[in-house]
Order: sequence, then structure tokens, then C-alpha cells
Amino acid sequence: MKVDLHLHTYYSDGVYSPTQVVMKAKENGLDVISIVDHDTTNGLEEAIEAGKELGVEVIPGIELSSNINGTDIHILGYFIDWKNENFQVYLRIFRELRIQRAKRIVEKLNALNIPVEFESVVEIAKDSIISRVHIATALVKQGFVNDFYEAFNKYLGVGCPAYEKNIDLSPRKAIRLISEVGGLSFIAHPGKLISEIDLANLIELGIDGIEVIHPSHDEELIRYYRSIANEYFLLESGGSDFHGGVRNDEHNIGNYTVPYKFVKMMKQRLNLK
Repeated sequence: MKVDLHLHTYYSDGVYSPTQVVMKAKENGLDVISIVDHDTTNGLEEAIEAGKELGVEVIPGIELSSNINGTDIHILGYFIDWKNENFQVYLRIFRELRIQRAKRIVEKLNALNIPVEFESVVEIAKDSIISRVHIATALVKQGFVNDFYEAFNKYLGVGCPAYEKNIDLSPRKAIRLISEVGGLSFIAHPGKLISEIDLANLIELGIDGIEVIHPSHDEELIRYYRSIANEYFLLESGGSDFHGGVRNDEHNIGNYTVPYKFVKMMKQRLNLK
């Protein structure tokens, strides 16, 4: 069985509907997937229903944004009780914080003589939770940059002139939120940003696992994170981090998978809890 535990829909920064993502998963031979949109669960119900119709198991998930000393840290949550009202209150707060962040980014761009309008970003985002991807798309559409990558490398990426840090949520709080709704927490794509010290801190905070398989991880990193997981009795996850569209990652879905035994181990851990 082929498993991909990292897929996004247009409710965060992907381009496809939940149903379309499940259809693509089916077309690419996936048996089990998890939708882990950023700071929102709006696409889960549709994805789960589509999965039932197409014979694809959809694990309810989320990718929470947090940071350590200004460094973005993403925490994946699996098997969450996503309808929990207290959890949804937090997500509504996160949505508002993302809107305020986007406004600050647009203000910085305007100060750089780039007259992109916040309303155009909202129009692109529609019902999605606003992210830098929507701002990048506005920059491309209005001709201020040539492509998505130039937008991030020149203006929106960490250390760039229009960068604004993400939601000010500590990893401790993110891990606790996921645990409170019955889920398991995993460090997302640690090879991209997380130092060894931050990794050690997250393990000490009680993280349940590490995303070992990811497009940004080469074989050496995979071996390294697998050894860390084994040493500290952590679970493993992985997937394609599929978004579609401007990221040019259509080829990733179906090619970054983990064995079903990882899912079975998660279920066993939850039963033990």
C-alpha cells in the first residue's frame, strides 16, 4: 500500500479542491493520504467523503505554523478530532493573524514601490486561509516578478525585505493543541530549517514523530532523521508536500511515499495513549 501523509488543497496554499486532490491520489496509486492544510481543517470533510467514494483512506490532519526565536517551525498533526470546537476557536484566531500578517507584507511591498493591493490578494485567496503564496501569485499576475520563485527569493522569503514572521505560536502550544484533540504531532520537513538544537528541544517537548520522507530530504538526511527517530522511539511519517500550480510539483504526488506500517504504528500509539 502506498501512503502520502502530506497533501494540501486550495483551502490553504494548494490549487486543487479536496475532491481533486483525492482523485489525483487515486490516479497516482495512493491508498492512504492525509490532508494537512496550513492552520485550517476546512477541506477535511469533503476530502474524507471523496475518499470513501474512491476507496482512498483519508486521515484527518493539519499543519500548524509556529516558530522558535523567529524561525518558522511547522508541526503536522494526524488523526485529529478536527470538529472539536475549542480547536476551531484557535484556528479562527490563526486565520485572523494570517490576515494581519498579509497586510503587513503588502505594506512592506508598497514601501518598496510595489503597488500591489491587499484586495487583489484576498481575491486570489477566495475562501482559502491567506498565505505568502497568494501574495506571490498577485505579484506574478501584476507583472512585478516573473514567477513564484522570484517572488520568494527577492521579496517574501526569510530575510527578504517584505518578509514577516508567521503566527507567533510556540511549538509547545502547537504540540499540546494537537494532543488535546487526540492527534499525533510530527516535525514537518526538518531538513529545510530546523537546527539540531531546535530538533532536540522539540523532542524534549514531547513531539510524537518526524517527517522523514520529504522532497527536500536527500538520502543522507533520510538516514539521519530515521536514526533520530529510532534513537528516541519516535514515529516516522512522510509525503510529497503536494500543492500543485506555481510550485511545479505535479510530479511529486505518488513519488514520495511511506509504507502503510507507519500508519499502523501511529494507530497503535494512539491506542496506547
